[in-house]
Amino acid sequence: MQLIDPIIEFHHELQAIRRQIHANPELCFEERETAEFVAGKLTEWGIPVLRGMGVTGVVGIIRNGNSDRAIGLRADMDALPIQEINTFPHTSKNPGKMHACGHDGHTAMLLGAAHYLSRHKNFDGTVYLIFQPAEEGGGGAKRMMDDGLFTQCPMQAVFGMHNWPGIPVGEFGVTAGPMMASSNEFEVIVSGKGAHAAQPHKGIDPIMVAVQIAQSWQTIITRNKSPIDAAALSITQIHAGSTTNVIPDNASLVGTVRTFNPEVLDLIETRMRAIAEHTAQAFDATVEFNFKRNYPALINHAQETAFAVEILQGIVGAERVDAQVEPTMGAEDFAFMLQDKPGCYVFIGNGEGDHRAAGHGLGPCNLHNPSYDFNDDLLPIGATYWVRLAEAFLKQR
Repeated sequence: MQLIDPIIEFHHELQAIRRQIHANPELCFEERETAEFVAGKLTEWGIPVLRGMGVTGVVGIIRNGNSDRAIGLRADMDALPIQEINTFPHTSKNPGKMHACGHDGHTAMLLGAAHYLSRHKNFDGTVYLIFQPAEEGGGGAKRMMDDGLFTQCPMQAVFGMHNWPGIPVGEFGVTAGPMMASSNEFEVIVSGKGAHAAQPHKGIDPIMVAVQIAQSWQTIITRNKSPIDAAALSITQIHAGSTTNVIPDNASLVGTVRTFNPEVLDLIETRMRAIAEHTAQAFDATVEFNFKRNYPALINHAQETAFAVEILQGIVGAERVDAQVEPTMGAEDFAFMLQDKPGCYVFIGNGEGDHRAAGHGLGPCNLHNPSYDFNDDLLPIGATYWVRLAEAFLKQR
């Protein structure tokens, strides 16, 4: 691999930075200590800083030369509401909070790039280092944009990166077009008429109505949309009743819908509502249907993806870059940034978990798992990618 020597030499400090962040996780829009830590490092390295964008977001600004070209590099900072079961020295000090998705590593990789770029300004233009809060459900990317990210920091393109367990260390995955799905949630409350369970004819059973709705919804996936269009409709919660001999007044269904195509999403939402309302009507019940669109699909731009692939191949070799990686139904709020600016989002391999130190939990090293830990071997690889990407992008006309 063609890694940058000064970044390799800085690896030990990057590891310490990453583990410091891992040990002190903060949830979405609560990343005050993390933001202060990041801003402190940037300031220490002579990098001007914008604070408080998107509540707790931080943007470092590195300028050189006279060009008005600019690039944005984004890392997320927030943790998850998970109780860590690892017991190694850098395990979470905050009960019920954990860096179980590797945002500690993402932040450290971008800090590694910042440290190098501040000392070796081999570019003409501006690099915006975007440390974003609240990726995990808070829509921090959108909040930073609403606070003027792209007006205060004008840039031609923006790029993101996420570690990916299962992809070997030293390899990358990316694809042009849809790469991650939209994230949407629903709640349906069926209102019937309670009765004694021994006299069901005197009531309107909301549980049976909910069951009919749940079964019928699956025909949307198998009969209403084209088989070519990927989508998932998952009911993840059913709530009803409190005892064995009472038919309750209400029942609820809660879950998520994932798609890559906005038109498919429109179809699914419309059909879900119609099926729920008409099914309830058929049983003399009523229904309240709520559908919330959280994150749009993450869609990589073709030109920027081709550019990123070229940079990656120059670092790790063409055989270690999967430029047609399988998209995932997971969601990511970097999608908001890609709706506003051209750019590309890549997966960097986190391995299979054998990097974990003694004291890790017995679970797998998967994202959002209490046994997860970011692989520190990625730090110089990811930091090198950020540097080479910025340098090459700013050399373009």
